[in-house]
Formats: sequence, structure tokens, C-alpha cells
Amino acid sequence: MLFSKKNNYFNPRSKMKRIAFFFCSIVFPVFLFSHSLTGKVVNYADQPIVGAYLLLLQSDLHTHTDEFGKFTFQDAPLGDSLQVLHLGYETYHMIVEEVEEEIIIKLTEAIFELGEIVVGQNAKTVNIISRIDIELAPVNSSQDVLRKVPGLFIGQHAGGGKAEQIFLRGFDIDHGTDVNLTVDGMPVNMVSHAHGQGYADLHFVIPETIKEIDFGKGPYYADKGNFATAGYVEFATKDELEESQIGLEFGSFNSFRTVGLLKLLDKENQNAYIAAEYMLTDGPFESSQEFLRNNIMGKYHAKLGDFGHISFVASHFTSKWDASGQIPERLVDRGTITRFGAVDDTEGGKTGRTNLALDLNQVVDDNTFLKHRLFYSFYDFELYSNFTFFLNDPVNADQIRQKEKRQIFGFESSWNRSSYVKNVSLLTQLGIGLRSDDIDGNELSRTRNRKTTLSNIQLGDVDEKNLYAFARTEIDMGSLLIEPSVRFDYFKFNYLNSLDSLYNNQTLSKGIVSPKLNMIYNLDNSVQLFLKTGVGFHSNDARVVLEQDNKSILPAAYGADLGTIFKPAKRVFTTIALWYLFLEQEFVYVGDEGVVEPSGKSRRLGVDFGLRYQISDFLFFSGDFNYAFARSVEEPETANRIPLAPVLTSTASLSYSKNNFSTGLQMRYLGDRAANEDNSIVAKGYLIADYNISYDIKNINFGIAIENLFNQEWNETQFATESRLFDEPVSVEEIHFTPGTPFAIKGIMKYKF
Repeated sequence: MLFSKKNNYFNPRSKMKRIAFFFCSIVFPVFLFSHSLTGKVVNYADQPIVGAYLLLLQSDLHTHTDEFGKFTFQDAPLGDSLQVLHLGYETYHMIVEEVEEEIIIKLTEAIFELGEIVVGQNAKTVNIISRIDIELAPVNSSQDVLRKVPGLFIGQHAGGGKAEQIFLRGFDIDHGTDVNLTVDGMPVNMVSHAHGQGYADLHFVIPETIKEIDFGKGPYYADKGNFATAGYVEFATKDELEESQIGLEFGSFNSFRTVGLLKLLDKENQNAYIAAEYMLTDGPFESSQEFLRNNIMGKYHAKLGDFGHISFVASHFTSKWDASGQIPERLVDRGTITRFGAVDDTEGGKTGRTNLALDLNQVVDDNTFLKHRLFYSFYDFELYSNFTFFLNDPVNADQIRQKEKRQIFGFESSWNRSSYVKNVSLLTQLGIGLRSDDIDGNELSRTRNRKTTLSNIQLGDVDEKNLYAFARTEIDMGSLLIEPSVRFDYFKFNYLNSLDSLYNNQTLSKGIVSPKLNMIYNLDNSVQLFLKTGVGFHSNDARVVLEQDNKSILPAAYGADLGTIFKPAKRVFTTIALWYLFLEQEFVYVGDEGVVEPSGKSRRLGVDFGLRYQISDFLFFSGDFNYAFARSVEEPETANRIPLAPVLTSTASLSYSKNNFSTGLQMRYLGDRAANEDNSIVAKGYLIADYNISYDIKNINFGIAIENLFNQEWNETQFATESRLFDEPVSVEEIHFTPGTPFAIKGIMKYKF
């Protein structure tokens, strides 16, 4: 039986029996008698709470709930005090008594309270902080959610519809070469993409459907494979809606957005909803972007009793836009064009993606469960760019088209089991998976005015497959947790070049083993030390692989993190990490070709610092500071800079939320950085502030969001590019940039029902 100090969720015993037990628990040590204690932690709607932390106070034993909200203490001393914590819920206390059946613990929702966080709960304690950041600061787009990952910066440079440029841990990741992105387990990164390796377009995600973010920095996670060198970010969408809602947004530059989320099914064991988004904007440019995006998504989730749960997701996304492109500094300096002008305003593109995904989590027994995931995506992409103007073609100009259609199929299955050897807890995970990309018409062509094809530079079909397996074990010895793991990836590349006069299907295959070892030591419930080490990799484009003939197909990354997570005060949460990463091969953006190409070895080292401070019950401060030192290994010191690698980045926010009112100020800083190898061209840094305020009146929320509050003049993306204008006799290499958004304001209204 269980006696709760806060809840009446127990079977009553006689008063005398409880008094007798209490007396015995004082007279005799709590360690004298013990038994196996199993249970489940749920919320008000009987939904499992994943990652809840359970601590036996006297014996200092701890565990956390699994995918089904379940937990087990192999030896729970009778009379010990059990404490259950999870951010966003009231702390739950109970006294352990002898019980045979599985217990059910219901947590009551409460305000976010940093004081409730126990540092030593698991290896991903810091990820809990992202929940606070999402709740307290509004998200304007799916890309803005990426900014919730400490140290990650993004930039747009092609009219809003193109995937964002990403910066993390001293990487200019371009569009995704060194960060692994997934949504509900579906890969976002595109291998052998027409525009660039790892291209990751998140515009198909409706922000209001996001439930949580899981992230990790470095190549230390066995279930994350290709592109997970600087780190990974995984989004999970909501299984069900608390309530339906519709929203309208109107703002600067003829911006309009409407979104709706509607419950379709709301039963005890079944839930379904549909979400849709429509967005358009002209942008701040003199030549209108005419950016239009449509999204629709549906999700069904069902509990299978004691056997697990199943979910099915279907979504469809389309987008089209025009772009003013990156403009050279010399034109702006001469006053020929403004910062929001264009040299070639016929850039732009269109893209779409349709997704189907099935997830099945299956309970085998009290200590074992299986996870299965099956997905399919159909994707199309067409992009027009002009990076160099009249450098290569003084008559028709240098516009290029990058185009493809692809089908992605994949699955992943994992076996997960918890076991105990005396006081040591073992969590074992074994997994296998497959990803298959079938790409038709992978194209790079010279074009004019988006109408005429002048010549094909590359044109062919790519068939790329990745078969993988991984094994991971968590050995929890109380204060010390050791996590050894290993991953094996096998790739097969096929490329059929349509420009060859004869049929020539090129094929190459390669495998890579990626071992990892993480160790975590908890000094107490307020201080955690960690050492993470591992090998990761990013694959090369199939066309580059076949041209290199078995050289640098899967360049490896070797990393290590040494750090601490600690709470110097009850409502202060701090993280510090020193890190190192060595890559066997870099990727360098080539502006005059619009592609990426492999380069040499590199090393990076740096420090990440994060602070979360709950000043009062309703006032929160958060701040992150990141420093990175990035250099090419095989180049002389005078030319070993890695172009556009960020050196100093920092973010800070102050948020207030009470009852029906909330407001917040967010700031982000990106320092100056080298734009070329010898640092003779510098990309300018920026400091930008955003502001939001909202108020609820019954079921209606009114809000205002301001971008670039102080109307700073800043460059969102920058490249050192050699270009030539139509009236220039010779080319010039200098900064070409896309200007950042000036002061912009939008009004927001949401109705919940």
C-alpha cells in the first residue's frame, strides 16, 4: 500500500495499522525490509509521463519513467520516502509500504519551477530546459524552434522558402551537413540533395503541433547516425490536443498567417486531430517575395491497453517564393541599390513534401518493450539562384537551376530492456534500421530568367541506401552512470548520369563503425559531472563519392565533451562544457557553383555556458554563451580559417508570465567571423532584440510580436563571393549578403474551444 502526503491516491488501511507501521519504520532501519516496487506515472488525463524522476530519499536510490511512464525499483526499502518530480507538475511524496500490484501515480500540473529540477535525474537533464524556453517565448515558425537549442543560430538567404543556414559549435553547417534533424523520427536532412548535402527544410512543421525538443551536441549518441557530428535535434509532435484552436496573424510587409488545430477524436484510448497552416508575405525587399506556404497535418494516436500504443501521421506541404538573392557590398556602398534591392530578382523556387509515418510502441513484459517506426516521404524541389551575376556568362548571366524529385522510405526497430544486478540498473537498447532515397532528375543547369535552359551541368538519378544497427547500454550504479554504445552504418551509392552518351550506372559501397562512451557522475542532486566521447560521421554526396572513387566516402568525426550541470542555488540551473571535435573532412560552400564540395581535415574546440534563473515565481532569465575555435589542420596558419565558422555567439531572454498575461524580451548576438581562409574578408556580426506580449481574455489570446525591436541594420547571411556585374571589366571578391529583417511588428489572435 502507499500513503501519499499530497494525494489521496491509495487504498485505505485501518488507522491503528498505519500508526503501527509508522512506529516500526522509526524503531527499525528502513533498509531492514525491502521489496520490488513497480508503477506508472501519469497526468490528469491518464497519459504516461515520460522521464519523470523518482527518488527514494533515505536509501538514495533513483530511477526515471520509460516511454510508457513505467518505473521499477528492484529493492525499495519499506518505510522509505518516495519523491516524484517532473517539470511542470507538483512534487509528489509518498511512503513506501508493501504492495503487490502496480501502483499508479497521478501528477498535478503546476507552474514551471526550476527548484523542482534534480540535476542527477538522467543524461539529458539539460533538455528539460528547452520546455521552459518554448513555453515562455513564442515561436514564430518551425525554424524559430531551432533557436531553442542553446548555441544554435539560423539565417535565411533566399526569400523565406529555402532551408535556413545553420550555425552550431564553430560550424557553418550551411543547410544541414553537420546536424542531424528529425521530426517524429522522420529524417529531415536530404542526402545527395540538388542544392547541397544534408539540406534540411523544416517548413513542413506547424509550430503549434510541436510537443517537445530533444537535442544533443557532439557525436555521442548511437541512435543518431548520418550528419550527427556537431549534434542532433529531434522534434516530437503532440499526440493529442488539449483543445481546438484557430489563429490569425497580421503584420509588416503584407504578412498574413492563419492556423487551425481541430480535435477529430477525443476518447479515453483514442485521439485524433488535424492541423492546417496558410502563410504569405512580401518581405521587406523592394522586389516582393510573394512567399506562399501551405501546410496540413493529421495525427491519430491510440492506446493498446497494457500492450503499448500506436500513432499514425500524415502531412502535406507546398511552398513557392521569389528572392532578391545575395547582393554585393560595393553596389550598396556606391548607392546604386539599397540594402533591400536586388541585382537579379528572378531568383526563387518552389518545393513540397508529403509524409506518412507509423509508430508502434509495444510492451513485451514489465521490463521490456519494442519500438517500431515506418515512414515514407515524397519530396520535390526547384530552386533558381544567381550568386555570381555575369562572371561566367557575360551575355545571359549566371542563373542556375537546382531541381529534383525523391522518394524516401525507411524503418527503425529497437528492443529496449531494463534489468538489475544487485543495486546496479541496466538499460539495454538494440536497434536496426534502413533509409532508402530514390532521387529522379537530380539537376544543376544554367538557365535564363527561370524560363530557358541554356545547358545542363549535372543531370542524373541517385539511388542511395543506408542500412544501420546500434547497441547501447546504460549501467547505473547510483552516483555513477556509464553508457557504452556502438553504431554500424552501411551505405550503397548508385548514380546514373543522364549526360553520358552510354548507359553507365556507377555503384560504390562503404561501411563505418562509430563507438561511443559516455560517463556521468552525480556528486549529489545538485551537481553532475560528465564526460562524453564518441565517433560520428557525415556522408558525402553520391556524385562526389563516385568522382573520388572510394576516397572520403564517410569522413569520421572524433569528439569529446567534459562538463558539469549544477544548481548553485535552488532556482538557478547552470551548464558548462569544454568540447573538442576533429573532422576527417570539411565541407566548403562554393558560391559560383551553388554546391558544396569536400575539403580537408579540421579541428574545433570551445566552451558552452548556459544559465537559467527563476527570479520569482513568474519571472525567468535565460542566457547562453558559446565560444568556438575552428581551424583547418592541413593549411598554413596564414590560410587556415574555416569560412563563416562562428566564434562568439550568445543569447539572452527575460520572460514574465502570470495568470493571463505574458511578455518577453529575447536577444541574440553573433560575433564577427572570417569569411575566407586568410581572414582578409570579414563577415560582420550583429546584436538583435525581439519582443513579445500577450493577454488572455477567456478563450481568446491577443498578442503582439516585434522582430528587431531597435531597428538594427544587420546582415542575416554573408558569403565571400567572386562576382562580376554586367558593366564591370573584371570580377571582384567581397562580401555578398542578405539583409536582416528591419523593425517588423505583427498582431496575433488565437481562439481556443
